[in-house]
Amino acid sequence: MNRSETIVQAQLVITGDRHDDYGDAKDNFTNIASGWSKIIDEAYRVHGEITPMHVALMMDWVKTCRLLNDIENEDSWVDKIGYSALGSEIAETYGQD
Repeated sequence: MNRSETIVQAQLVITGDRHDDYGDAKDNFTNIASGWSKIIDEAYRVHGEITPMHVALMMDWVKTCRLLNDIENEDSWVDKIGYSALGSEIAETYGQD
């Protein structure tokens, strides 16, 4: 797909199904920013950095915010579990490299 085709496809996605599933982008992004700010603040306060586990929490929060608009979206529920499982797995060995 070339860049023009990609732009057209993106326009279809953000004005169609995604808008219907996740609601107004500004509202959704505002909710995401609120949660991410808290996660980032605590990450630096407690750990001095943002770790891969914090990224898992932030991705989970994206799915939480999406579910606020469509609580029955199975894909978002599955993704939340997936991010938690990955974060847990990474936490087992993080810092042992």
